[in-house]
Amino acid sequence: MRRLPVALTVIALASVALVGCSSSSDPAASCPRVTDANSPTMAQIQVAGPTTSKPIVDVDAPLHTTTTQFKDVTRGDGAVPISSAKQMVVLDVALVSATTGKPLVATAYNGDQTQAVPLDRWATQFPAFVDALHCATAGTRVALAIAPGGLEASSAQNLGLGPKDSLVAVVDVRRVYLGAANGALVYNSGWGMPAVVRAADGRPGVVIRDAAAPQNLKIWTLKRGDGEKVTGDAPVMVNYTIVNWTDKAVADTTWDSTPQAITLSDKSKGFRDAVEGQTVGSQVMAVIPKIDGSPDAKDTQVAVIDILGIAPKAAAPAQ
Repeated sequence: MRRLPVALTVIALASVALVGCSSSSDPAASCPRVTDANSPTMAQIQVAGPTTSKPIVDVDAPLHTTTTQFKDVTRGDGAVPISSAKQMVVLDVALVSATTGKPLVATAYNGDQTQAVPLDRWATQFPAFVDALHCATAGTRVALAIAPGGLEASSAQNLGLGPKDSLVAVVDVRRVYLGAANGALVYNSGWGMPAVVRAADGRPGVVIRDAAAPQNLKIWTLKRGDGEKVTGDAPVMVNYTIVNWTDKAVADTTWDSTPQAITLSDKSKGFRDAVEGQTVGSQVMAVIPKIDGSPDAKDTQVAVIDILGIAPKAAAPAQ
């Protein structure tokens, strides 16, 4: 658990931004897709079959490309576009030899959407995915012709690719989570409430006044999203920062790692009350006294929570 003086967090963030992302009724509309759909290289790749299943890929082999190119086979209608490599996504991927046209390896294509990871984790093996999936939404199927060197070296070797071999990939975007709360800013008139500053990527810093901590749970909505309502019946994907009231140190944050899909019943009463009933895209701040906090809390704490999406429930284990 990383603990940083909040003053350092504020200094780092205050010069960047005092407000967060703007709200949009259609975020995908403000993130246009640009592809290589009409290139001769992409004309050598044909993809068939339903997007819910492993694709049938026909390559006019041998295919060789000196630049990585991509096209949309199917354009998805999801509400959230991929605009950052830090966003949590669920992908299915099928790889095909560009030299022989034969399938190499593929993910399970079993409908499981619980295994979300940041896009940049995929990009450690497939750097081309960042550009190819920019502004793609859930339901999009993308075909890629990946140039030699466009795959992480050990992965290329494991697939039997030589240094001059190209690769064909088909990526199905199953689920995309917000990178940060994108709701409309909400005016709060609470006198003496902690202040929140935000970096360009949405990361919050918390400024706590030198005063006695409130004795009761206090909750403010800082941004109000227009997404699905949190009921607690399904896991919720969140980013959060928790700061101690007295020493003003960061007690816990997901912003240094990855967002978490949490089950509200596993969280403290204060955290649970702050999130339940909110909507996706919202950012909420809660001042949580020890009595309503986590078992290891030794002080009143301030939590700033971004609600990034509703996550699917994990499948029940087979009997």
